[in-house]
Amino acid sequence: MNLSSLKFFRSLRQDNHQFAVIGLGRFGRSVCSTLHNLGYQVLATDVDEKLVSEALTEEIVSHAVQLDSTEPAALKEAGIFEFDTVIVAIGNYIQESIITTLNVKEAGVPHVVAKASSEVHRKLLKRVGADHVVFPEYEAGCALARTLTKPSILDRFDLDPDHSIVEVIVPDEFHGKTVSEIQLRNRYGLNLLAVSQDGKFKINPDTTKRLERGSAMVVIGCNKDINRLPI
Repeated sequence: MNLSSLKFFRSLRQDNHQFAVIGLGRFGRSVCSTLHNLGYQVLATDVDEKLVSEALTEEIVSHAVQLDSTEPAALKEAGIFEFDTVIVAIGNYIQESIITTLNVKEAGVPHVVAKASSEVHRKLLKRVGADHVVFPEYEAGCALARTLTKPSILDRFDLDPDHSIVEVIVPDEFHGKTVSEIQLRNRYGLNLLAVSQDGKFKINPDTTKRLERGSAMVVIGCNKDINRLPI
């Protein structure tokens, strides 16, 4: 996450209960399904009538319309321009993705999230006004590579390119030792945020808390220091 992303998410209205999703491929469908299951109203569109019908049949959206999103008149008629947040999920068709993003931004939609399939695509989407760009395949690939090379890291949140918060399996070297004894800050330059216990996390654990093999710990710090952990 970078500062521009933080600014974007802070600008989102907390009382917004409606979203429009343009494109019903795998990514678009997953966004629709998740939002719908969370109780939000979702209007989805796609140029493919079959995908629109499937979304309605499977009840992953509130409403769905077949239309060509490169046509501003069609978007306006469907009411897309009235939404506070629109997700352009047409990542594999670059021209259509860029034109659609331009259409919704020129119409005054305040928050537009767009899917990119390459770095060049990302730059073009930002150039035409996308407020936030996502790389689902790239992010999944990075996560898989990290999991394969560091299987002891259960979860990771990148604060910036150099710092992260990670959930890791307690190293064998730490088994039976107290939080104070492992000297996480002095030896590794890391801060301990939480330790798992009975299926829950103990936040800011006491220095006398003993770590157990097979449990998890959450630490924050520089990536190069995280990589020095005996995991």
